[in-house]
Amino acid sequence: MTTNGDPALPTGTPAVAARTGPTDTGPDPSATTGHDGLSAALAGLRAAIGAARFPLALPSAEPAGRIAAGLADQLDDYLLPRLARLDAPLLVVVGGSTGAGKSTLVNSLVQARVSAAGVLRPTTRSPVLVCNPADSGWFRRGDLLPGLTRTNQPSEEPGTLHLVTAPALPPGLAFLDAPDIDSVVDANRALAGQLLAAADLWLFVTTAARYADAVPWELLRSARARGAVIAMVLDRVPPEATEEIAAHLSEMLAEQGLGAAPLFVLPETWVDGQGLLPDRIIAPLADWFARLAADADARAAVVRQTLDGALAALHPAVEGLAEAADEQVDAADALDERVRAAYRGAHRTVDQGLRDGRLLRGEVLARWQEFVGTGEFFRTLEARVARLRDRVVAAVTGRPAPAVELRDAIESQLVTLLRGVSAEAAENAYTAWKAHPAGAALLDPDLAHHAADLPERAERLVRDWQRGVLDLVRAESPEKRFVARTAAYAVNATGLAVMIAVFASTAFIPTGLEVATGAGTTVAAQAVLQAIFGDQAVRTLAEKARADLLDRVRTLLDAEAARYLTRTEQARPTAETAAELRGAAAWVAEARRHSGLATTPDPALTTVEGQAR
Repeated sequence: MTTNGDPALPTGTPAVAARTGPTDTGPDPSATTGHDGLSAALAGLRAAIGAARFPLALPSAEPAGRIAAGLADQLDDYLLPRLARLDAPLLVVVGGSTGAGKSTLVNSLVQARVSAAGVLRPTTRSPVLVCNPADSGWFRRGDLLPGLTRTNQPSEEPGTLHLVTAPALPPGLAFLDAPDIDSVVDANRALAGQLLAAADLWLFVTTAARYADAVPWELLRSARARGAVIAMVLDRVPPEATEEIAAHLSEMLAEQGLGAAPLFVLPETWVDGQGLLPDRIIAPLADWFARLAADADARAAVVRQTLDGALAALHPAVEGLAEAADEQVDAADALDERVRAAYRGAHRTVDQGLRDGRLLRGEVLARWQEFVGTGEFFRTLEARVARLRDRVVAAVTGRPAPAVELRDAIESQLVTLLRGVSAEAAENAYTAWKAHPAGAALLDPDLAHHAADLPERAERLVRDWQRGVLDLVRAESPEKRFVARTAAYAVNATGLAVMIAVFASTAFIPTGLEVATGAGTTVAAQAVLQAIFGDQAVRTLAEKARADLLDRVRTLLDAEAARYLTRTEQARPTAETAAELRGAAAWVAEARRHSGLATTPDPALTTVEGQAR
């Protein structure tokens, strides 16, 4: 190691106290000051983050989920337990790239082979925590990193933390040898990041060959962003290149705002029979940590600075989660609206089909003309309308078959229309969702078509509507004697006439398309209905029957739309998620301001006695 003096004790970027206004989430932080108030605020934030979900496949969803998991781990692993025990030993997490010599360095600092070192990669599969025997109780209880199971020996099981005591390590200081930050094993990389977020001090180990790698610098920038205290070890430096490489790394640190981080340079050397570095090589770094361990105020200042930096970094991170939650709700609303628009269009098509006369064409018109007979016959009836009220049954007796055929034709025409608009709406909704990243992930091929049982439901709808029309005729007739005297056949015949009236927007007054679709017969039928119910009643009956049919159609189409809407409903985050996150973050920021943590670092920490460069 080359040095012009002792490095300063580690410092980080002083955190700036967050300023927020009153919040509706949680109690008034000013009423619960100190660390208890901050702990309560952090617990509230932890609950809000734990409840946040980002299920829709948006570009922000995966990063938000990763950030939420990281914040939850940091709260559980570090912030909450550390705030509860500010006097606990200082935890130094040793991190770095594959083969950087982290385990050898830890072993050398504690003067014992506590962590496996070797040529096989990755060597450190489960983290190793080394502390003085007097401090083991703090780490063995599991308050810190509670998600890791404590073991007394190395383990290949995931989620374990190997605890080792080393009498040579001074009390008040602990080292945690973390897995490689660029490990080929995904779980190792994730665990390394989790452990680094639980550090009071980050000791980054890199080599002369790999100090410019991208992965370590990403983590270093993350550490700087949260105000963590950092120290660097440049390992395995060829003696002839020491000054050049150390100078270059110092420049890189300064460019990233990490110029104050102490840098220790360890030259290439041999290890002894126990795999430890020579004392003369490791002595300056060991002495630096020994002085830190002996200075309770310095340790407390490091803890408070890293803790406060982590607290300050919470607000922007949680705001990012809140924005992602807003995007989830907006996306769910947008997907729902695309579906509703498709099925609103289908309903409008049915409404228009009932008004523009298109349903009077073809089979329905032929069966209607057959049912009512020739125009001459009805012109005769029109002149004798007074006697028709009591003799309508006789006037149409003997034609039950045409009535059945007409009813079937009406049913078939309506069912065909409903199947067509349902298929078109399903296709439109499917296409609209496919164009949306969140919608495409929710699609199923069956959604591109109407439901398999729609034809049966449509037939049932039309039959129920036809029965409803007959009930309407019975209920609305001003001549109750008519209903009683003409019995079922007359009611059925009149009901069929009302159904035909539903298909004409002017209730039998022929205009436009209706002129081309059998106006003569509709005028004749109008005479029959007016004779029984009166002119205004005819229009009222037709409008009521039309409204009833459209209501039934809306219910049918809503059920079809629900095939889509249930998918967004199941995936939709609650609308309150973003507000709860923002409120909880504001509560933490205000509680932090009242906690006394957001203070200027101890002057002793910023006294530079020399730079290990």
